[in-house]
Amino acid sequence: MTDILIGRNDSISVNLDPHYGNRHGMIAGATGTGKSVSLMVLAEGFSRLGVPCFLADAKGDLAGLAMAAGEPGDKLKARLEKLKLTDWRAQANPVVFWDIYGKLGHPVRATVSEMGPTLLGRVLELNDTQEGVLEVVFKAADDQGWLLLDLADLRALLTYAAENAKALSTQYGLISTTSIAAIQRALLKLESDGADQFFGEPALELADLMRQDMSGRGIINVLAADQLILKPRLYSTFLLWLLSELFEQLPEVGDLDQPKMVFFFDEAHLLFDDASPALLQRVEQVVRLIRSKGVGVYFCSQNPDDVPGVILGQLGNRIQHALRAFTPRDQKAVKAAAETFVANPKLDVTEAITKLAVGEALASTLGNGGVPSPVEQVLVTTPCCRIGAITEAERVTIRQRSPVGAKYDTTVNRESAAEMLAKRAEDKAANAATVAADAPANGSAKEADGGWGGAVHDALFGTKRRQGMIETMGKQMVRTAGSQLGRQILRGVLGGIFGGKR
Repeated sequence: MTDILIGRNDSISVNLDPHYGNRHGMIAGATGTGKSVSLMVLAEGFSRLGVPCFLADAKGDLAGLAMAAGEPGDKLKARLEKLKLTDWRAQANPVVFWDIYGKLGHPVRATVSEMGPTLLGRVLELNDTQEGVLEVVFKAADDQGWLLLDLADLRALLTYAAENAKALSTQYGLISTTSIAAIQRALLKLESDGADQFFGEPALELADLMRQDMSGRGIINVLAADQLILKPRLYSTFLLWLLSELFEQLPEVGDLDQPKMVFFFDEAHLLFDDASPALLQRVEQVVRLIRSKGVGVYFCSQNPDDVPGVILGQLGNRIQHALRAFTPRDQKAVKAAAETFVANPKLDVTEAITKLAVGEALASTLGNGGVPSPVEQVLVTTPCCRIGAITEAERVTIRQRSPVGAKYDTTVNRESAAEMLAKRAEDKAANAATVAADAPANGSAKEADGGWGGAVHDALFGTKRRQGMIETMGKQMVRTAGSQLGRQILRGVLGGIFGGKR
């Protein structure tokens, strides 16, 4: 096992010890200062050690990990010489592309049941009462054997709960239609952010992210997030679900020689902007405890203060690129960033942060006993892959070679709650229509009775020229049920056209 070289200066090298790779980390710096290159260096280093990685590619430039760098030019040769990298060679990495929308990679999906009422309630920003109602709805679905796979299932179940609120309240505890309506509105907002693309089958199996190639290198899973970051709500939902699933499924392993998996979250501020206190608490809890599962989490953002302090304190491995102190907020960010490093008497950290060149960084990693090393100003090493985006043809070729494409590229639509409830409504309407049609014939013998009994019979069952109350109600139920079923079918068709439920 070898350390991962981050960078060098004239007197010292800064390396990341894989034994402390699960102690999390932070890559920060202004736009264009080299954060993506530092992220690539770490991802390549972990991959060479056989550690699978997952990263969200917000700008499309991290896809270059899948391609080998070109022939080194004079500029690159000079940099390699300065870094004393005599064994450097261009090399591609084993990469699998993913995309929630299924365009730039294999679709990533989860079922509503896997998300669960607690996490879904926090994502929807429900209060305690509304979250309790959501738990009742999930419990009712479990007892009835109704699968909750996609948002259509959850919508159908909420409608069922609203129509049967009294019966469900008697069995499970009080639920109100007001709370159900609030959940439906929150669900509509989440759906408008594209969440209908995320919920469904086949659901992502975490084992498919934790793979190695035939040579023993860890697979680097690249999630296309250039469109996803435009929907912060969906972006944070996905990342939080992924971390929660890892936390719940992986066993406790303590401190390993190297992590079992490493996550890199680019544009990390999107995970925390406008997040509710409950959501922040959940993220903090997962980040703090997932270390014992052998998983490392690395945030990448422009300013360290984009990450809440309670989480920033958990990030032991730090790479800080240049910050520009043009405004009072920038000056405050520079000072805060400088204060988070272990002081180096030979280096004025506050001044150095504002004068770092592109490709330079201040770096500090955890050493023996998990103690942070003094900060050093270094020239960041050069990755062996291509730095920059790849062509559409190259992406298609890599995707065709993927070992998991056959498993995830085809959508599966099993019979679930939406279909079961639609069939239930259809059967109920058909039975009502049958009763309405048979009722006049059964009462024909009474027509001869005349008088008050005959008048009541005519009002209920009608005459040859006028339909009765029962027939009228039966037809109305058929029309209502038919209209509801038609709307569900239409939603399914439109969802298929726009890439949702098919």
